[in-house]
Amino acid sequence: MQFDRQIDPVTGEATLTPLPAPCVDTGMGLERLAAILQHVHSNYEIDLFQRLIVAAARETGIKDLSHSSLRVIADHIRACAFLIVDGVVPGSEGRAYVLRRIVRRALRHGNKLGQKKPFFFKLMPDLVAEMGVAYPELAEAADRVALVLKQEEERFGETLENGMKILEAALAKDPLRLDGKTAFSLYDTYGFPLDLTADICRERDVTLDEAGFHEAMEKQKSTARAAGKFEMAAVLEYAGPKTAFKGYDTLADEAAVLAIYVDGHAVKELAAGQDAIVVLDHTPFYAESGGQAGDVGVLEASNGSFEVRDTQKIQPDVFGHHGTLASGKLAVGDQVGARVNVMVRAATMRNHSATHLMHKALRTVLGGHVVQKGSLVDADKTRFDFSHNGPLTADEIRRVEALVNHEILDNAATSAQQMSYDDAIRQGAMALFGEKYGDHVRVLGIGSSTELCGGTHVNRTGDIGLFKIVSEGGVAAGIRRVEAVTGENALALVQSLTTRVNEAAAALKVQPEEITQRIAQVQDQVKSLEKELALLKTRLASGQGDDLLAQAVDVHGIKVLAASLEGADVATLRQVMDKMKDKLKTAAIVLASVADGKVTLIAGVTADATSKVKAGELVNFVAQQVGGKGGGRADMAQAGGTDPSALPAALAAVGAWVGERVG
Repeated sequence: MQFDRQIDPVTGEATLTPLPAPCVDTGMGLERLAAILQHVHSNYEIDLFQRLIVAAARETGIKDLSHSSLRVIADHIRACAFLIVDGVVPGSEGRAYVLRRIVRRALRHGNKLGQKKPFFFKLMPDLVAEMGVAYPELAEAADRVALVLKQEEERFGETLENGMKILEAALAKDPLRLDGKTAFSLYDTYGFPLDLTADICRERDVTLDEAGFHEAMEKQKSTARAAGKFEMAAVLEYAGPKTAFKGYDTLADEAAVLAIYVDGHAVKELAAGQDAIVVLDHTPFYAESGGQAGDVGVLEASNGSFEVRDTQKIQPDVFGHHGTLASGKLAVGDQVGARVNVMVRAATMRNHSATHLMHKALRTVLGGHVVQKGSLVDADKTRFDFSHNGPLTADEIRRVEALVNHEILDNAATSAQQMSYDDAIRQGAMALFGEKYGDHVRVLGIGSSTELCGGTHVNRTGDIGLFKIVSEGGVAAGIRRVEAVTGENALALVQSLTTRVNEAAAALKVQPEEITQRIAQVQDQVKSLEKELALLKTRLASGQGDDLLAQAVDVHGIKVLAASLEGADVATLRQVMDKMKDKLKTAAIVLASVADGKVTLIAGVTADATSKVKAGELVNFVAQQVGGKGGGRADMAQAGGTDPSALPAALAAVGAWVGERVG
């Protein structure tokens, strides 16, 4: 590089200005220099790679260190590990999908070497030993990286094997060309990225029908779009002025009606009872964006009242007020008093502001890999999705709650500033990867959190009141979801939980602080009683078993017993069955019990009689007569039914059925 080339906007001529420090980019990175200094011909032969290749060979059981698949695995463990350290988890979009593709390509090469079990994650200690000193963050996150990789391996392992069977079957039919429909099926059903399928095709000199793949992909997308629920707003043909949002400063404003839509079509006037979308020239209503739900409220005209139940953007800068004309009339050009529901907005702002504090707390407690993956904030709760590879422990949840509530108690003032995107990032504001931001952004400072956000927020952290996490769970691979409440909703939750604790304490006849100890005592008592009950059932089974022996009849040399045991569960039936087999020697047995209007059946045949009578066929014969079906092994089978009244006749027919088989 030697010059800075600038194009004259008038003449179009280029001017070359010498750079103050010209240089030459030779592409001579660390690994290429290492190859030269170590007198080898390939980057894969240098010491940095050889140790990882040896590790890959160890985990796959391959002795030939020159095998190309080992090189792929060694290269991919580095790429995957550093992506995960940077907060990426395998997923279906953006950089998350890039990571998934790299992982799955490595796994396919492991499968190619005969490795059917998870192995890739086991290379992490070797990678840390090789690069952990230069990159200490790699060593710090090693366990988390290994867990993420292991989960992805386990998730893809079975589908890889099944997908390869489908691929092999397709190539057996046409060894020269893989059709696009099959390639898309591998992608859509088995998670095979197209480039993974392309790799396999290249290795076998097979032509891949990529055009057919993309055609199938587009067909699926078109079907999904046609099934969308929110098409109406997308097809509104609005070409008027933009909506000026005033809702940061006021919750009530006077505005003019610019357009009205009913069922997606523009109209001039509304009648009472009609549902519609109303566009205003300016509004205090916040339109759903950035995870925050749209405002609700009312538009009051001189001769009509429009109840707003949601506010959505019908275009990037045009707000649509969705609702119903409750009374009177409303027409384009009318002046209205736009009034946001103050209580709903206040509750929503508390939840939204708490979401920012929670995001920061999660990163503090769990680590810097935590990144927002989605959110929904309304008046009832905040729902927050974030990248993390495992459930939060009870202690981690308590720590997050404590951090957020500490910030609330600090009662720090909230700030919101407009600035350029670059300035915001330089000042440490967090931007969400994949989000589209303009040249100028709104930077929200709340407590210790600084993020880009266009939502509405409390004036001081203390306005949030109280923060309480309600639930935590997984929603996708590497994605967790936390739901929390604030303010009055949090207070109501705490009061409800306190009431339940007090009711439980009263039922257990202890003080609330003694509940845990009392529950442990009750559990011990239950276990003791269960053991006593099992012993009594065993004795009952033993007693009934002795009585049943006399009911067995001889059918062509096989003892046949068909009987019902009152009050017996499955375990008891099995115990009696085993005892009867031992005492009757050569036998075919059906035992039944009835409970809650349901019939339970067990059939057993001694080993020396299974060549003539099969337990599975026998139990199915009886089950069909009592409204059920079943089956099993030749020596033992189980079934059920729904008609206890037919049981006596069904058991009585067992002898004749066995006689037909044996005779």
